Amino acid sequence: MAGRAPRDEEARRLFEAAVAGAVPLASDRVHHEPPPAPAIPRQSSRDERAALAESFEAPALPDLFLEGGDEAAWLRPGMAPSVLRDLRRGRWVIQSALDLHGMNRDEARHETGEFLAECLSHGHRCVRVVHGKGLRSPGREPVLKKLVLGWLAQRKEVLAFCQARTAEGGAGAVIVLLAANR
Repeated sequence: MAGRAPRDEEARRLFEAAVAGAVPLASDRVHHEPPPAPAIPRQSSRDERAALAESFEAPALPDLFLEGGDEAAWLRPGMAPSVLRDLRRGRWVIQSALDLHGMNRDEARHETGEFLAECLSHGHRCVRVVHGKGLRSPGREPVLKKLVLGWLAQRKEVLAFCQARTAEGGAGAVIVLLAANR
């Protein structure tokens, strides 16, 4: 055993020379954590389920029609056709606007209701609601467009609406005519 001591001493000196510039670790414990699980788009799934349920539960809107392809237009029954024609031609001055970009369906519905109430309280008759064209939506489908048109057709204060002219947002917006504030 006496022969091993000089070897151990020599190995120790070689080891110390090899690690002379090394800096000791702050802690000698290592924490191994598994990678986080992939994100589950729960809110997107809830929004899609809610939109599907609303489409089944919402009353049918036979008055909502598309003219000239995808151009949305609606006129409350009993109103003169000239009202919609004047709205389309831009004879009404747009007094206020709401932009729904970036909102989910619940936020958009709430904001639309609040906006219409505020417009009525200020006496605004013609307003624009920008729902977007759906260019960043899955399938490039305008999700909010169909919902907004349905919501507007159900509101008693809405007399008519039509797709905005190109300079006012085109297929990504709708011009709404509101009843006079009494």
